[in-house]
Amino acid sequence: MSRKKRTSITAITLVLAMLSPTYALASSDTGNSANLTFRSTERAVIEKANLLTQSYGTTSVQYALMDEGKIVLSGQVGVNDPKGEIPLTADTMYGIGSTSKMMLTTAVMKLVDEGKVNLDTPIVNYIPDFKMKDKRYQQITPRMLLNHSSGLLGTSSNSAILFGDNDTYAHDTLLEQLANQNLKADPGAYSVYSNDGFTLAEILVERVSGMSFTTFMHRYITEPLDMNNTRTPQDQVNLKQMAATYSATNAKQQLPLETTNMIASGGIYSTAEDLVKFSRIFTGQGEGILSRESVQAMEQEEYKKGIWPEDSDSSIAYGLGWDSVNLFPFNDYGIKAVTKGGNTITYHSSLIVLPEFNMAAAVTSSGGTSTTDQLLATELLLGALEEKNIIPGQKPEKSFSTPVTADMPKELLSYTGIYGGGANLLMKLDVKDNGQLTVSTLSAPTNPDQKYTYTADGSFVNDEGTEKLQFVNEDNGKIYLWSRSYKSVPGLGQIASSEYKAEKLETNELANDVAAAWQKREGNIYYLVNEKHTSTLYNIALPMIPIHTFNEWPGYIYTNKIIGANQAVNQLQIPGLAGRDTMNFEFYQEDGIEYVTAGGNVYASQEVVRPIYSGNQSKTTIQANGHSSWFTVPASAAGKTMTVQMPSSGAFAVYNQAGIGVNHTVVSGQNEVALPENGSIVFAGEPGSTFEISLKK
Repeated sequence: MSRKKRTSITAITLVLAMLSPTYALASSDTGNSANLTFRSTERAVIEKANLLTQSYGTTSVQYALMDEGKIVLSGQVGVNDPKGEIPLTADTMYGIGSTSKMMLTTAVMKLVDEGKVNLDTPIVNYIPDFKMKDKRYQQITPRMLLNHSSGLLGTSSNSAILFGDNDTYAHDTLLEQLANQNLKADPGAYSVYSNDGFTLAEILVERVSGMSFTTFMHRYITEPLDMNNTRTPQDQVNLKQMAATYSATNAKQQLPLETTNMIASGGIYSTAEDLVKFSRIFTGQGEGILSRESVQAMEQEEYKKGIWPEDSDSSIAYGLGWDSVNLFPFNDYGIKAVTKGGNTITYHSSLIVLPEFNMAAAVTSSGGTSTTDQLLATELLLGALEEKNIIPGQKPEKSFSTPVTADMPKELLSYTGIYGGGANLLMKLDVKDNGQLTVSTLSAPTNPDQKYTYTADGSFVNDEGTEKLQFVNEDNGKIYLWSRSYKSVPGLGQIASSEYKAEKLETNELANDVAAAWQKREGNIYYLVNEKHTSTLYNIALPMIPIHTFNEWPGYIYTNKIIGANQAVNQLQIPGLAGRDTMNFEFYQEDGIEYVTAGGNVYASQEVVRPIYSGNQSKTTIQANGHSSWFTVPASAAGKTMTVQMPSSGAFAVYNQAGIGVNHTVVSGQNEVALPENGSIVFAGEPGSTFEISLKK
């Protein structure tokens, strides 16, 4: 496969070590420092950080608190290696995932301040070669990219997240990807999380400024703010400074450096201390970076410009770049808090800023989630506010209380039906005349049914009082399932959510020939063939798409509506997170093989998969189109040791019968593996590259 590439600044050396990220590990607070004012906060944060590493899958965590422009508390908890020989310090860098979007938003607003970009001028004025099948794309503006209301499908991430490889193929080919796509909504209709929108904004910065985003970021953001430990994959990265990450399937295996090469959307490396230095822009301390007008514009309630649930406690309420400009629980204290979090596969982060109090907290971690990082950042800020006597104390956690049954209006029975949500979530909702609502997950039939009781405020509440559901008829003619919840994370705090969780789907009658075409695919598996050999997708589980329809809901493949013999489109119109990353399935034939495209990736039908030759010697060569070669492990080859002489730009991965990764050579460095019975093997590399295979008992 041909690849476009920006200049690689450095080759990244792979360093291997061993550790289980799920063990309860001894932690160290060596190097923690705090202002005497915040001793109680420091003790509480260290206790919760220890809990993260012991009970919540976090290998290491780093935190910092900024007050009045100064870092007053900073520390690290966890381990970097099993023997404790590699120390964690304030300079240890972590991937910050989507928190990178705030640096991109700052870059765009810098260009706004300079009069080079207008937030409400169509993007095509700045990127004339930006085109889509859907003519509405000409209405998309920079504001819509930054508030997630562009209408773009979501994430075109082919070969985007790689191990030890800073190939910017995903960034460089985004315009080509978008040229083959339609929009899922009118631009500006509602805000729904979109990585592609921010990668397009990254291209906007590069086109207008005439420099790479990495260069722009350093010149105008990191250098003026003394953010000396903030890098991108296009910089020279000192691997010894990076926090170690570990495999989820092989607990003793350290992973190579993870590179998210859609840099401004999620690929920046930083530290907790650098992130709170960055927060000075938003507390009036970052003079010369952004104007006060731009900072205030970023904090506006952009999410209210389109379809959105009524205001309620939540962690999602988009500004420009920000995940929330009205974050719970700070809203309960009458305090404005803005936040951005981020996740890669192995790294996580959270930044919370209190603009009116000139305070900020940041947490970065290896393992865990951005949610648990956010809870730790919340503890830092609430503790500091309490010690400064700004709040009298921390409020108790919330719930909706045990539901008390009320008489339900009969018209609510009409909301019984099938609903679709994010991540191919297909649900059956059954409203009974006795006021009981049952939610069954069709796409995960082993999940237990959830039951809710109708109450006097017009909502259905679960027995624990942690979630309430309500049906909403929106102005766009759609029916939404509105979920509000308070999720308590034991020992860490509480996360509030208010979102349209799912949308009621319409029935879809298929013509006989269309139904027959899809019936032929039922139960078939399609294997990923166009991902680069260094991709993280090869590491955890077998990358494939199984085709499965549901008897309870014909006419759909998961939440995608079948519109022809070879097409199924996702028509969900859900704001927030539940409607993110939608993709269409399009099937086509080539040389007698059926393929399906989805989200920029190409998958081939199982006919391309052959049994591996069980004799002593064989070879496989990557086709001219760059497609990976797939094999199964027959009984005659099971248990044999496979040794592969690999090309310089190639790798292979082996999976067991359950589809769990056994060996990915990019991670393990091992070209020798015992083959599992009924397992699978994929060889990936550059076109024409050859793998020499030998099998021995």
